[in-house]
Amino acid sequence: MMTFESLKLSAQLLLNIEEQGYKEPYPVQLEVIPDVLEGKDIIGIAKTGSGKTASYVLPILQRLEKAKTKNRFANVLVLVPTRELAVQVQEVFYLFSKELAYPAKSMAVFGGVAINPQMKRMSNVNILVATPGRLLELTRSNAVNLSKVSTFVMDEADKLLNLGFQKELDDILKLLPKKRQNLLFSATLSPEVKNIEKILLNKEDFATKESQAIVKETEEIEEDILINQTGYFVSQEKKGPLLRHLIKEKEMKQVLVFTSSIFQADQLTAKLRKNGIDARAIHSKKSQGSRQESLTLFKNNKINVLVATDLLARGIDIQFLPFVVNYELPRSPKDFIHRIGRTGRAENPGEAITLVTEEDKHHFRVIQKKMKQWVTMVDSENLNF
Repeated sequence: MMTFESLKLSAQLLLNIEEQGYKEPYPVQLEVIPDVLEGKDIIGIAKTGSGKTASYVLPILQRLEKAKTKNRFANVLVLVPTRELAVQVQEVFYLFSKELAYPAKSMAVFGGVAINPQMKRMSNVNILVATPGRLLELTRSNAVNLSKVSTFVMDEADKLLNLGFQKELDDILKLLPKKRQNLLFSATLSPEVKNIEKILLNKEDFATKESQAIVKETEEIEEDILINQTGYFVSQEKKGPLLRHLIKEKEMKQVLVFTSSIFQADQLTAKLRKNGIDARAIHSKKSQGSRQESLTLFKNNKINVLVATDLLARGIDIQFLPFVVNYELPRSPKDFIHRIGRTGRAENPGEAITLVTEEDKHHFRVIQKKMKQWVTMVDSENLNF
């Protein structure tokens, strides 16, 4: 059995790893950590829940022990597509950097909140985790300088590119030094990611890290993934009652429910609460404070149901989440895969449930064909609810 000790991490990092409850490295960590420590450029294609974040956080923290720092000149830049992922990644840096000989200071910056407090806290930040728009605002205000960045990470690169951040990314790349380490992580090796790899990666040191934790380019779900999928044929008007029945019947204490629109998320949340089920909605129209509060309450099992749009389909790590429900289907099969990937993570089993109306049947067949996996279907007419 491979251990973290075999990866040549420092004694204090090993102690922090033990305190966080890690027993042994995940496959992607075994693949990535040694090459990051050697300063190589990496493209890692790894599904969420595979231990990907720690695979770059740990070696970056170790390499920073030898780095020279200058106030407001970040050493490490991690670019992410969403506010929630920025907060999550920064938390991982914080947890693993405690009591290190080198006091690495990390900070998450993102839009949707006032910029002045972020500017004031930028002093002596070594590791900056940022969304593209807010990062550019901070550089234009001279709150941070990127010319000394030694390691550049793009996390959820496929989503960054799919969400139309190309212009911002081009502007950011111009601010970075040419000589740097590039770490590119993505759930899928899409054409957009292949194009950006040509720009970012030093071909002499280039390594594509694959392991059993990989999401293949075909977007299929691996046979051994720990997600039990079930679909329910149901009429549109009975969707709400069926969902409430399943929550109570399966004694769901923690379930993430996906809708296709902000309006539907709010409407469904109101109906659940009216029927005595503790639920909150989370989407792009909610304030950052509200979104973070809802996520924290949900992660800590203070609320049973979190109703979300595809804002949360990627990049949010909710450990041991037992249930995901597709109340409505997403347009993209890729989004469906990322939705159900919120459960069955890091070797913990989970259940994904999809509600399918008559109008959804064709689209759901397309999704299953793309996944190369067929879902067991149940006719809700045979249920008593």
